[in-house]
Amino acid sequence: MTNVTTSFGLDAGLTALAASLRGVTKTYDNGVMALGPLDLAVRNGEFVSLVGPSGCGKSTALRLIAGLSAPSSGTVRVSRHEGIMRPGHAIGFVFQEPTLMPWTTVRENVRLPLKLARVPRAEANARVDKAIESVGLADFADAFPRELSGGMKMRASLARALVTDPDILLMDEPFAALDEITRFRLNNDLLALWRSLRKTVIFVTHSVFESVYLSQRVVVMAARPGRVIGDIAIDAPYPRGASFRMSSTYNDFCHRVSLSLVEAISA
Repeated sequence: MTNVTTSFGLDAGLTALAASLRGVTKTYDNGVMALGPLDLAVRNGEFVSLVGPSGCGKSTALRLIAGLSAPSSGTVRVSRHEGIMRPGHAIGFVFQEPTLMPWTTVRENVRLPLKLARVPRAEANARVDKAIESVGLADFADAFPRELSGGMKMRASLARALVTDPDILLMDEPFAALDEITRFRLNNDLLALWRSLRKTVIFVTHSVFESVYLSQRVVVMAARPGRVIGDIAIDAPYPRGASFRMSSTYNDFCHRVSLSLVEAISA
């Protein structure tokens, strides 16, 4: 029998880890092997980016961590803090598309996870207001999605992920469809939030430049079946800004990640 383990909870062996994938494979019903074997460990409070060729299983890895899909074999473990009563509360997920309900306001879109969890309204109101303010949308809480720019829609989606106070924030190419100016601004805002809230962030991107700018580590995945082929520590201090983007240090890290990506494509 194939060994498959998916675990949410407090684990003595994972006291310093937010998520761990060990020997994980994923084969779909059509026979496509998306991952395998994948070994990945992310520490509590760490900002890690996953990069790799299209179809290498980056998004699949996020779905396994989130519990939205089960591995075909291997072990997926996700730690959580005391007081979180069920697995979904430990994780916030921001998708590439904002997936906002068009018929209601930003405030009600952000409230949705708390409504589904039956959080008392007074508590929910306070948490919704805090989440909306944290992403800079306090003046647009009563606006409808059609009244928002692409960047503002993504901020609303981020607020909805943060409103449950998750331990881990999973982000699947959230800024890919935005223009460069908006993307730079949201990169900076995301780093400010991460440094303030100290969440664990696992961020999927196709951009070498974005991965280096944001991350403490960039994990490079090989072409299908996805597996780790490079794990590069971005040893540069925070806060980061325009001066870092223009520095030789930044260029050197981008070069290292790019070389690893070339290896990943040919692997």
